[in-house]
Amino acid sequence: MWPHLVRRRLPSKAMVYLSPVLALVLSMLAGIILFLIMGVSPLGALHAFFIEPLSSVYGLAELGVKATPLVLIGVALALGFKAGVWNIGAEGQLTMGAICGGVVALYFYDREGFYIIPLMLGAGVFGGVAWAAIVAFLRVRFNANEILTSLMLSYVAGLLLNMLMHGPLKDPDGFNFPESRQFSDSALLPLLQEGTRLHIGAIIALAAVALGWLILSRTLLGYQIKVAGSAPAACEHAGFSHAKIIWTTLLLGGGMAGLAGTIEVAGPIGQLLPNISPGYGFTAIIVAYVGRLHPLGVLFAGLLLALTYLGGETAQIQLNLPVAVTGVFQGLLLFFLLASDVLILYRLQFGMAAPAVETS
Repeated sequence: MWPHLVRRRLPSKAMVYLSPVLALVLSMLAGIILFLIMGVSPLGALHAFFIEPLSSVYGLAELGVKATPLVLIGVALALGFKAGVWNIGAEGQLTMGAICGGVVALYFYDREGFYIIPLMLGAGVFGGVAWAAIVAFLRVRFNANEILTSLMLSYVAGLLLNMLMHGPLKDPDGFNFPESRQFSDSALLPLLQEGTRLHIGAIIALAAVALGWLILSRTLLGYQIKVAGSAPAACEHAGFSHAKIIWTTLLLGGGMAGLAGTIEVAGPIGQLLPNISPGYGFTAIIVAYVGRLHPLGVLFAGLLLALTYLGGETAQIQLNLPVAVTGVFQGLLLFFLLASDVLILYRLQFGMAAPAVETS
């Protein structure tokens, strides 16, 4: 008999929070099999992925650098996903934020002042918000699917950045390389630890976690978000504006992604390049789900996914593994997490078909 799924009457609450740990363990086991197939020592590969990057102060600082954009975007996406608003285009919003913040840095290239960084951060937020506003308008006005529109706009933003790097924003003294001028010192984020690249963006990310927690647990907006996601009909019946929730969550997600983009170009990169992000906007989707759509969970998930970026780079250098291994690990983590979530709500049953909800 073919197996089929039967919905559980009472899903395990403990497993809702333990499933990310289970998904991580299963991902590591799958990784061991993958490394064996590739002819690489599994212990050596796992050490390179999860231990080596944390073995020095510089490595720990790099973990903070990589986690900062993931946490910033992940917190905002978690709020949107909890409301049933599927913003998949944070990568494009990050790119637009980087462009807007970078333009401010280049405009004030020959000037100094404490006001430059705040202007850059504000411009980055504006760029992300403006890009997300297109998605929100199409969703509210024409009921266009925000998954498709936000995703498509990500590619538009990437092409726009590429055009600017080969045109108006290209460094006139850069020997025709597609990159901007190096930002002046006044346009670079202050470092938290000398000798590393850890900057104050990490503190901003922690503040975003605290803000996200306050919104969800202490505000009417947070209550509306939770009701809109769990019971849309009840949301409308209670008089909550679904359109307002769509606008708020999308603009919040766009603003945080744009802020992350500016932090990247004003922090570890220090200029505009054709490729600002290795895919932080998409990885933040995994961060949000691994963090169970809770700001505190997003913080730990962001650190975990940042570790996969560092581990992938270490494995590439030490073991000559392809950089794509990082994406494979992240994909495995998401796959096993979703599979675990299915088994939290349903159980496998063999034999004759049973009622949709089990009775015992």
